Amino acid sequence: MKNWIMASFNPGKIAEFQALMPQDIHLISLKDIPQAVSPEESGDTLAENAELKANYAAQLAGLPAFADDTGLMVDALNGAPGVHSARYAGLTANHSDNILKLLNALQGRTDRQARFETVLCLVGVMPEPVFFSGILKGTIASEPKGSGGFGYDSVFIPEGFTQTLAEVGAEVKNQISHRGNAMKEFQNWLSKNVR
Repeated sequence: MKNWIMASFNPGKIAEFQALMPQDIHLISLKDIPQAVSPEESGDTLAENAELKANYAAQLAGLPAFADDTGLMVDALNGAPGVHSARYAGLTANHSDNILKLLNALQGRTDRQARFETVLCLVGVMPEPVFFSGILKGTIASEPKGSGGFGYDSVFIPEGFTQTLAEVGAEVKNQISHRGNAMKEFQNWLSKNVR
């Protein structure tokens, strides 16, 4: 069993990724390291933020590390909240605050097309960082529905579905999600490059 670290404190995200990882890789998180703090996400792109977070975790733990950065891009808002999705309603905002701001920004708009994008960065396995990406297209609901998932899941209806990501259940979400799509790329790469 190999230990890798994921640069996140979010238990929902850790569980989601652990379910998608090869069986011989055990994920620890920043929660498992007493001196860990949330790494600054000062990048201008999802890839830059993912790499900043992965490098921070790798240096802290002395283990291979990976991180993701995910953004919700809403067409009618010129791609916002985008790279600032986690902090859309401010630095101390929670998921509910971010959702409320998003729904207020879309009030009265009929174009609710959106997409989730995830970029994963893996460091400490190859000489250079390795990146993987995934996209999930959909629309923004008019109100939150469902209790599963986290972040914007309760207002995001994936293409081809009538329910939000928070309603479809973890198994379905893992099969179709942006993170799931990035992880498929990641798993394919792992099977060829990590023995």
